[in-house]
Amino acid sequence: MGITFRFDPDKAVEAAAMFLELHGKPMKYIGLLKLLYIADRLSLERMEHPITGDCGASLDWGLLPSNIYNLIKGRTVGRALPLWKEFISDFDADKKVSLKAVPEYDNLCEAEEDIIREVYDKNGKIDPFALAMGTHALPEWEDPHGSSIFVSVDKVLRYMGKSESDIENIRQEVDREAYFDRILAT
Repeated sequence: MGITFRFDPDKAVEAAAMFLELHGKPMKYIGLLKLLYIADRLSLERMEHPITGDCGASLDWGLLPSNIYNLIKGRTVGRALPLWKEFISDFDADKKVSLKAVPEYDNLCEAEEDIIREVYDKNGKIDPFALAMGTHALPEWEDPHGSSIFVSVDKVLRYMGKSESDIENIRQEVDREAYFDRILAT
C-alpha cells in the first residue's frame, strides 16, 4: 500500500495565508496552488513529510494539491472549508484569491515557514501560468488528457532518489502517526 499523509487543514490554511501575505496582494489561485505543491514537495524531500499532508494530482495545468484545490473551488473537505473561508477569500472574476485575515501561524514549524519563504522567493513572482506549465517538468507529472491523475508519494520519493528502505521507513512512520491519531481521537 502506498504512503498517504493525513491532510492538515490548519497547516494548509497557514501555508496559503503565508504565501498570500508574502505576495502582498491578491494572487491567481492557480499560482497559489503551484506554490503550495512545490512547498509540499520540497518539504517531502527535506523532512520526509509534506507541509499540508495533501495528496498531489496531475491536471492539464500541471501538478497541484487536490484537497486545497477543492477548498479554493468551495467544495467541502471535512471540517476544512469553514476554516479556509475564515482566512482565504473566494476567487474573484480574475480568478484571484486574497488574504481575509492573518492566522497565528502556530501550526507551522520554523523549517516549514523557511520552505514557504524559499519557495516564494524563487517562484512567487513568476507568471502563474508559466509556473503551472513549469510543473510539467517535474517527473511525477503525467498528462491526464482532460482529467486528473493521483500522484503517488512513493513514486515522488523514488524520483527524489530515496531508496526502497527509506520509503519503507517513511511508510512505517506515517502508519504509526495515523495509528496514534486514531487512538487519540477516540
